[in-house]
Parts: sequence; C-alpha cells; structure tokens
Amino acid sequence: MSGVLVLDAAQTRACLEPDPLAEALTVALVAVARGEVSAPPRIAARAPAGLLGVMPAHVPGLGLAAKLVSVFADPADPGRSSHRGVVALFDEQDGRPLALMDAESVTAVRTAATATLAMRTLATPGANRIAVLGTGVQATAQVDLLARKAPATPVVVGGRDAGRTAALAARHPHATADTVEGAVRGSDVVLCCTGAREPVLRRAWLAEGAHVGSVGGSHGPELDPDTVRDGSLFVEWTGAVTSPLPAGAHELQGCLPDRAALLGSVLAGSHPGRRDPRELTVFKSTGHAALDVAAAAVAYAAARERHLGTNLEL
Repeated sequence: MSGVLVLDAAQTRACLEPDPLAEALTVALVAVARGEVSAPPRIAARAPAGLLGVMPAHVPGLGLAAKLVSVFADPADPGRSSHRGVVALFDEQDGRPLALMDAESVTAVRTAATATLAMRTLATPGANRIAVLGTGVQATAQVDLLARKAPATPVVVGGRDAGRTAALAARHPHATADTVEGAVRGSDVVLCCTGAREPVLRRAWLAEGAHVGSVGGSHGPELDPDTVRDGSLFVEWTGAVTSPLPAGAHELQGCLPDRAALLGSVLAGSHPGRRDPRELTVFKSTGHAALDVAAAAVAYAAARERHLGTNLEL
C-alpha cells in the first residue's frame, strides 16, 4: 500500500491491543538497555503560551518514528496542561512515511502498558490489591488496562475529588474508590498516575514488599524522598537519573547513576529485579521515544490488518 495511513484517536486506541503492545515494549526496553536504540535528547520549541516537543527514535526491528506534541495550559482545567500532537511512523529501511496517529492515545496507552509490564516484572507474585492514584487521562488509561488484563484483581482508585474517583472506579469490575492514603494503605501495588507538583505518596503508607510505579509528576515530584531512599529503583533509561529537568525525573535529581537499574535489563535477564519479598521496588517512568516507536509499530500493523484509517497520498 502506498501513501500515509492516518489514524484518529479512537482508531489509534483500538489498534493498541495489550498483548502485542507488551511484546513490542519489551523489545524496545531491552534494546534501550543494550544501547541499540538511536534517540537524541528531547528538544522543544517554546511559544508564549506553551511548547512543542519533538522526540524521534529508531528501534531496530520495530521502526523509526517521531512524536510531536504540544504542551499548553488547559483553560478547562486550571493548573493542568493539555498534550496534543501526532506520532509519525516511517519505514526503517527506505525512510518512507507510513502513518500518522494520535499522540495522546499513543502516550496514554503505552505508558499504562509500560507501568503494567514493570508491575508484572517487579512486584511480588499474586498481588491481591492494586491502588491507582489519580483521576485524569493517565489514571483512566491505567484502570482501563487493568479492567482488561486483571479484571478479577481488586483495584482501589485514590483521588481528591470523590465524584471523579467513584466514576473512574466504575470502569473496573472489582474497583472501589477511596482517598489517596486509603487506597495506598494495604495495597500490594501502587500505581501513581497524577499531575502532581508535590509528592502524593508517603513512605509510611506503604505495605512491606510493595511495588510502586510512578508515571506522573511531569511538573514536580510524585513520590516522597523516603520512598525513593528506601526503594530499589528501576527506570526505562539512564537519563531518568542523569539528565536535568524536564527530561530527567524530579524525584531522581541528585541520585547516583548506579542507584537505578534499567527495566530492560530485568526483562533481558541480566538483572535479577526484585531480590526479596519484603523489598520495596520503585519504577519511575519518564517515558522514552523508543516506547512511542513500539506503540506506533503495533498500531500500524493492527490498522493494516483490520483495514482501519484513511490512506492519503502526500
């Protein structure tokens, strides 16, 4: 097929099936750990009211892609920002543009899938209760994924707004709503998906042997210093620790580089991951362009197979 396949938000989400996406993310994370990914530092052009970020990457065997995303204040949600853009996928052999798809859908779904992959890799087996903190786009993507892949596992949604928290909990067949602290206490896994500007999680609330996944905190630290201090840290890429803000993680600024292990190394079998059932494991995600490549490749393959999208000659 010639031309460029264009997928809207609904089509993009429909093509990101959990199992193929998890497989592609594993390939990408292992490639990052092995130094096989080409991904330059993030860059952004700044406008008076926001910015346009550009994140290209090549993952051997998956593809070549770039995400262009604008980050502007959201008038409908004061204090929060909107993220809008596209992911462009190219043929890694001859450079032909293959597809354009919705960046917000790609980011939300692949981030939830990465956090879930980290949970399955690092948490103690047989987690009996999962807390999801937040009520926004990313928390919704996380609850939706758990509803599909772990519908029988009890989930507790923790948030500040009781109505929004209850509405999100209703999307999972075995979820309840609670405060943030109430959701964390007694949970085996805590997945933080907030737009926090200051820590929403306290070390004292965590159960022994808990696993914490943090994918939010773009504007500030989502985890408190005690959780970072006590946890065995795992990240997608070394820049989460070594890069200054905004590329690096707020919580990991000032940490020694060897404090954090790569999730891809655990997936590849070169790092043991969790060593003890009582250990606190912490996965801090900042995102990586290689994960966008993985998601774009999965969405494109599914769209071609299912004849979704609009094909355009540019």
